[in-house]
Amino acid sequence: MKLLSTLTLATALLLPNAVIAKEVSGVKVADSVTLDSQILPLNGTGVRSKFFMDLYVGSLYVPTALNNTAAVINAPIAVIRLNITSSMITSEKMRDAIIEGFEHATADNTVDIQPQIDAFMALFNEQIKAGDQFTLVANKTRGVTAYKNGQEQATIEGEMFRQALLKIWLGDKPAQSSLKEAMLGK
Repeated sequence: MKLLSTLTLATALLLPNAVIAKEVSGVKVADSVTLDSQILPLNGTGVRSKFFMDLYVGSLYVPTALNNTAAVINAPIAVIRLNITSSMITSEKMRDAIIEGFEHATADNTVDIQPQIDAFMALFNEQIKAGDQFTLVANKTRGVTAYKNGQEQATIEGEMFRQALLKIWLGDKPAQSSLKEAMLGK
């Protein structure tokens, strides 16, 4: 059964979505993703930029429209999708940004989730280029399953880790406040 769920999820992430909600920074953002026969509509999407350069498009998909971080964390499932738009993003820069994000998300207390962070960081060892897509499926019962360009990379368990990961983009000290607001549909 787990294999069937994994195959269904992988198929849904690999197949092009039939309806495109909008185009943001040259990225066609799907209006929904389908996981295990459950349709998750687009909650919001925005751009992570730095020094007037667009780096990636971040999108949030949840079962029903949610406009605050607590509601997303309490949702049974949330999907964050990052579409890389800039060649300025390298594996090293992505790792540095995510480590900083975990530090902000945990008030510099990453000790309890360090093994999960280490496993997650290994996902960014390979080259990252414009056009790459990372899909992070944060499921309350299964943990976080990460995909790169539709290919499953790993599943990392742990509720504290799942919450910290979501807070990188949606927490009190997000990667970028305007991106957080956009992902929360504000």
